[in-house]
Amino acid sequence: MSESEQTTAPAQNRKPKRRRRKPRRRQSNWDLRQFQVPAVAGKWRFHDFDLPLPLMRAIHAQGFEYCTPIQAEALRQTLLGGDIVGKAQTGTGKTAAFLISVMAYFLEEPIPNGQKSGAPRALIIAPTRELALQIEKDAKALARFTQLNVASVVGGMDYQKQRESLGSKIDILVATPGRLLDFHQKRDIDLNEVEVLVLDEADRMLSMGFIPDVKRIIRYTPKKEERQTFLFSATFTDDILNLASQWTLNPAHVEIEVTVENQADIDQRVYMVSDDDKQRLLVNLLQQESFERVMVFGNRRDLVRKLDDLLKKAGVSAAMLSGDVPQNQRIKTLESFREGEIQVLVATDVAGRGIHIEDVSHVINYTLPEDPEDYVHRIGRTGRAGAKGVSISFVGEEDAFSLPEIERYINDKLPCVHPPEGML
Repeated sequence: MSESEQTTAPAQNRKPKRRRRKPRRRQSNWDLRQFQVPAVAGKWRFHDFDLPLPLMRAIHAQGFEYCTPIQAEALRQTLLGGDIVGKAQTGTGKTAAFLISVMAYFLEEPIPNGQKSGAPRALIIAPTRELALQIEKDAKALARFTQLNVASVVGGMDYQKQRESLGSKIDILVATPGRLLDFHQKRDIDLNEVEVLVLDEADRMLSMGFIPDVKRIIRYTPKKEERQTFLFSATFTDDILNLASQWTLNPAHVEIEVTVENQADIDQRVYMVSDDDKQRLLVNLLQQESFERVMVFGNRRDLVRKLDDLLKKAGVSAAMLSGDVPQNQRIKTLESFREGEIQVLVATDVAGRGIHIEDVSHVINYTLPEDPEDYVHRIGRTGRAGAKGVSISFVGEEDAFSLPEIERYINDKLPCVHPPEGML
C-alpha cells in the first residue's frame, strides 16, 4: 500500500490498539517502598501511571521523580496505545517520554513467538548520529533491570560491529536513515515486525533532506493501522503537519511551547561589545571566571574553527563540534566533555542540536543566531533538571539586527550591559 493510500485507510479497519493491563509483579529485592515521591498538586509522578516494576526501578536509578510537561501529556496518550504528534524542544524530556511508553508496553506484552533476529519491535529514527547514540544510551539506562535488548545502527561507525549486533533478537533499534537503509537492503534488518515507530526531530530530518529516505523506511514497516507511531518536532510547519497526517492515525497533538518562560533557571545576560573585542572578552571570561562546563556557539564552521584555535592557544581546555570534525572524533569529544576532561565545547547550531549533556554551567553566544528559535535551543543546553545555568550573549555591530527579533520571539526584554570591569 502506498503512503497516500495509507493516509485514507478508514479508522474502523485499524487493528485494535492494545489496552494496558495491570503489570505483572516480579519477585525482586527492590520495591516501590524504596521510591517515595509525594503527590504535588499540578504535577504528575511516574507512580501515577502504574508502570512495570523493573521500569520504575530504572526511573528511580536515573533520579527522575516528577514528569516534565511533555512526559505527562505524552504518557497519558501513548500508554493507551494511541499515536502522538508532539511539539517539544530538546531538553524537555521527550526522549524518556517515548522510551518509557515503549518499554512499558513491551514489558507487559509477552514476547512474540518466533521473534526473528534483526527484526526490531520498536524502531526509533533520528536525524544525527549523536542524537541516535544518546537515545541508545538513555534506552539502555532505562532497560537496565529488564531483558529488553537495545541496539543502534548509525553512519560513520564500525559497520561490521553493528552488523554483528543485529544477529540476535532486538526489542528497540535506534537508527539514522542512511545506515538503516543500507542494512535493510542487505537483509540484515527486517522491518515487518515493527510495532512502535518513533520519528524524533522530524523538522531536522526535513531540513537535512532525509524525508525521502524516511518515507522509504516507513513503507517497509507495517501499515499505520497496525503500528503505534510517535512523531516529535521542535516546530509545527505545514510540511511537518502534512507528514504527520500521512504517518499517524488519529494522533493526539501535544505542544510544549518553545519559550524561554520555561527556562526560569537560566540567568540570561547580554554584553554589549564591539566585534573587534569579542575574542579578548571570550578568553578573559574563560580564564578569569570559574566556569565549569561551557558551550560556546558560533554561526559558521569557519568561526567555530577559529575560536577553537584561539582558546587552545590561550591555554583553555577546548574542543570543537561541527560538520568538519570526523564522526569518531565528534563522539570522543562529546564523551570527554561529559566526563569533564574538556572545559569548553565550541559548536555550530547543527552540531549542538539534540545533544544531551548534564551540568552545562554556561552557554556563551559568541554571535547571535539568525533564527530566534535557535537562541532558545542554545540556552536550553544549560539550566536543566532544576539546576541553575547562565547564558551570556555577545552583541556587537553584526548582531544588532538579531536581538530585537529574539526579544519579540521570547516576549521578553533582555538586559544589555557592558562586560564586567577588567574583561576588556
